[in-house]
Amino acid sequence: MPRWDPRAEERLRAAALELYAEHGYENVTVAQITERAGLTRRTFFRYFADKRDVLFAGSDRLAPALAEAVQGADAALAPFDAVLAGLVTVGDLLAERVSSTAAQRRAIVKNSPELRERERTKFAAVADLLADALERRGASSSEASLLAQVGIAIFVEAFARWADDTEATGLAELVREVSAELAAHLGCGF
Repeated sequence: MPRWDPRAEERLRAAALELYAEHGYENVTVAQITERAGLTRRTFFRYFADKRDVLFAGSDRLAPALAEAVQGADAALAPFDAVLAGLVTVGDLLAERVSSTAAQRRAIVKNSPELRERERTKFAAVADLLADALERRGASSSEASLLAQVGIAIFVEAFARWADDTEATGLAELVREVSAELAAHLGCGF
């Protein structure tokens, strides 16, 4: 076995996804993942903190990318329009990176309470950073918090729809579609 394999991370991720789909996330060990990938546990922990991290690796880049996109949006945009612009920008980049595994990953997360909790925690962190970006654009703290939460809800729904059929509609377009649906529902008044 070579000391360094440039495809090791990809092989580990593919092995983990296969095993999670076959046996369920809870029933798979790191040893099984490394055996399937033909790599060592040491190599696994070079790339991932734990077996959950296989599904969430790289997600730590979502929050800063989204905050940067919101900060970089046209200064004339209202806060919520800046959120949508950021979601569209980041949505396009994310779609390129995860399109091949999105549906499989989504199904695995959906079937595990532990993973659903981890996903909620990750999105809460994204919402916090998004709210900070909105405050830097001049939104009040309460407005920024509300708009960040709504933006994340739009993103989560758009991503779920996109993962179901990554070829049908682009993620950015689904962000626009979900936000339009939300606006139509909110237009009904209270």
